[in-house]
Amino acid sequence: MKKVVTFISIFFLVVLVSSCAEKTAPPEVLFQKESKDWFSEGHAEWKYVKNELIGSLDSGSGFVMTNKSYSNFVLELEFKPDSAINSGIFIRCKENVISNTDCYEINIWDLHPNQDNRTGSVVTRSKPLEKVETLDKWNSYKIRNDKDHLQVWVNDIMTIDIKNKDLSDGPIGLQAAASGKILFRNVRLTPLE
Repeated sequence: MKKVVTFISIFFLVVLVSSCAEKTAPPEVLFQKESKDWFSEGHAEWKYVKNELIGSLDSGSGFVMTNKSYSNFVLELEFKPDSAINSGIFIRCKENVISNTDCYEINIWDLHPNQDNRTGSVVTRSKPLEKVETLDKWNSYKIRNDKDHLQVWVNDIMTIDIKNKDLSDGPIGLQAAASGKILFRNVRLTPLE
């Protein structure tokens, strides 16, 4: 009888601990076709083909950006860059523009002339812990931004794990620059409580 009581006590303790664990809201899908929740700026052409958001240009720079600001979240998406494009994901931007100083720029550019700023880096803040090759194939990004702790994974490989207090909240942007084409799909943001 004592073993049964102990087992029941342990079971209820596990249930209690599980219910007190960090809870998150359901994911929000960003940059949906026909949505009024985002806008585009600059030289890039942005269009949807088969549920993929495609940014392309011959020269210059352009971006899409959410109208809403975000603070603590997990951002997950898939991306497919060609060998010419300079792209990136901009989070916690101070204003409705992209900047590697007024946003955290998580880069997409395997061939960056300065390899400290290649894919998986946070431009001007941290070089990637690992080199991940992403050209001409579908890849995944997972970005976890909780208070001053920023973590980034490319294809499930951690490339960034830093503490930084520069930026607290702001909109999210996707970039297409230089020339070429970048594809994005399944852009989902899960707020952290």
